[in-house]
Formats: sequence, structure tokens, C-alpha cells
Amino acid sequence: MNEFGIEHVWQQGDIVTRSVALVLLVMSVMSWSVIVIKCIQGTGLRKIALRTKHRFWSEKTLPAAIDSLGNSANNPFRDLAIAGHAAMSHQYNIEAGISNNLDISDWLARELKNSIDDNSARLQSGLGILASIGSTAPFVGLLGTVWGIYHALQSISMVDQPDLAHVAGPVGEALIMTAFGLFVAIPAVLGFNTISRRNRTLQHAIARFAHDLHAYYLTGSRITSTEVTELRAVDAETGHRVQPFRAGQSV
Repeated sequence: MNEFGIEHVWQQGDIVTRSVALVLLVMSVMSWSVIVIKCIQGTGLRKIALRTKHRFWSEKTLPAAIDSLGNSANNPFRDLAIAGHAAMSHQYNIEAGISNNLDISDWLARELKNSIDDNSARLQSGLGILASIGSTAPFVGLLGTVWGIYHALQSISMVDQPDLAHVAGPVGEALIMTAFGLFVAIPAVLGFNTISRRNRTLQHAIARFAHDLHAYYLTGSRITSTEVTELRAVDAETGHRVQPFRAGQSV
């Protein structure tokens, strides 16, 4: 057995050293679990986004378009289409009352926003774990190092004539905890940044789809990129600002 290796740290360590090592191990398992799950989820959602872009608007009827999105429970685009359809059906069939005073565009925008918020919360789930692990794991490892150096210095003080071997071995052994903390933190930080960037791309696609749905349910047609360009040209000529639909806004 290596006298100054990880196995030696575990066997010779006290309750604090072992607790720190176990905490870092649990953090590492949690971090990689979240990273793997979110990567699988993100890959699936990107495929759904591409399928939605190519299939949904090519269908001739709304029920067929919704069916083309599949039956996956984790499909924000299907959730949006169903939420919009339900909002329009409710608004058309509702009897006179308080909610009937709400403009149909506002009602639809509100329901689409609620669906976007729900799906955004699902996309962000797990990122808090990665952020916490990425920020705290180095300090947990540092705690183990400080504790190990303290006990190493105590052991060295008991030696009559300590040399470099007596000092370098225990101190280097204690520094393993710092390395372990960094080993846990770095993947968590990289995973957090990568997943956050992918989530922003997906949220943009979801918001764009919600905009198209809002236009479709109100006008019966989808606003194309050509029409958007024309609207911007009119905006430039008239000086009036054309506001696009965004989550949290009424149209």
C-alpha cells in the first residue's frame, strides 16, 4: 500500500477526514447524476424542437398538428399548443362573468405565459444543485486539507529531528482533500454553464413557438419571418414600434 496515497488517507484519517471525503463523494455522485439526466433531457428536447419546427406547421388541422408532437409528458411545445387551444375554447364558451371581461388576446397570452413558466421551472430544476456543489466543494476540500495539515504538524512536532520526508509526506497527503474538492467542483461548474446555455436556447425556441401560436390562434395563420421583416420595415417608415410577443406580456 502507498504510504502517502488516498487509501492511506482513508485508513489513517479520523472521523472529520472521513466525513469530508464522504461528503465530497456524495457531492460528486449528485453532480454527475444531474449532469447526465439534464444532458439526456436536453437532447430529447432539442429533437422535439426540430420535429415541432418541421411537422407542426405542415399539418392541415390543429388536432393533427398537436398529435404530431407525440404524447411525451416532457414536451413543452405540446403543453403550449394544448394550453392555447384550451384557453381559446374556454374563452369562446364561457358565460358572461368576471373573466369574460378579459380581452381574448390577454387571456391567451396569460395561459401561454403560465405554460412557459411551468416548463422553464422544469428546465431549471437541478441547476441549483450544480451551483451549490460548484461553489462549496472547494471549501469542503479545503476544510479537509486544513484539518489534515493540523494533525500532520502535530505528528511532526513529536519527531526529534524532522526532515523533508517527515514534512512533505503528511502535508502532501492533506492536500489530497483540496484536489478532491476541485475534482468535484470543476465538472459541476462546467455542467452548470453548459446546461444553462442550452436551456437559454430551448427557452428561446419555446418563446418563439408561443409567439407563433398566439398569432395563429388569434388570426388563423402563423407570422412568418418574411412578415416580421415587412413589419419592421413598416415600423421604420412610420416610426411606430411593433412589439413582439414575449412571455409575461400581453399582445
